[in-house]
Amino acid sequence: MKYKAIIFDMDGTIVDTESIWRSSVKQLLTKKGIAITPGLEHQLINDLNGIMLPQACHYLKHTFSLEDTLEDLINEKSALAHSLYQTGVQFIQGFEDFHDVATRIHKLKTGLATNAQDHTLAITKSQLKLERFFGTHLYNISHVNNLGKPHPAIYLHAARQLEIDPVKCIAVEDSAHGIAAAKAAGMLCIGINTSGNAQQTSKADIKINGYDEVNLHAILSSI
Repeated sequence: MKYKAIIFDMDGTIVDTESIWRSSVKQLLTKKGIAITPGLEHQLINDLNGIMLPQACHYLKHTFSLEDTLEDLINEKSALAHSLYQTGVQFIQGFEDFHDVATRIHKLKTGLATNAQDHTLAITKSQLKLERFFGTHLYNISHVNNLGKPHPAIYLHAARQLEIDPVKCIAVEDSAHGIAAAKAAGMLCIGINTSGNAQQTSKADIKINGYDEVNLHAILSSI
């Protein structure tokens, strides 16, 4: 069996937080007097999916000519999202069963590799007890000098900490940036289309709409 580990992204991949971040963007822009039409909302979902908070706020500032400083936008958007996290964070359907099969039946190591900031990861860990699934193998961009996806640094770091060659790792991602990072690291990538936008996962090696579609036994035995 070639593959020895599975490394998961967090937001939109194992944790249903995309709606939280979308709501925080909508609330932020509404406060700035910008009307969110269905077309604009679709554009925002497509353009912001999978990118880091500073880059997202830079995009918002320049796209909508906001007078706020970048630092103020980051703080405001982060505060809005974290208030929603306190009551709205939950696992993506099927993740827990999939993780159980991967670790208990197939004896794969698992880790987390996310673009999330420290505070976001800390809140999610607290709410969902992520250590139950990953132990200490919870890595975010602060572990790699804030080199976010699509740079492969976070995936390479996670593989190194798991003591598994990256080419022997499977990555699970929901965004184009994340898929690019995983593939640049040399990993097989499963793209889960939780956003409802198939374009985001079009370059994944294996494309799914939910964890129940993954035949892990077939993937592992095909090598």
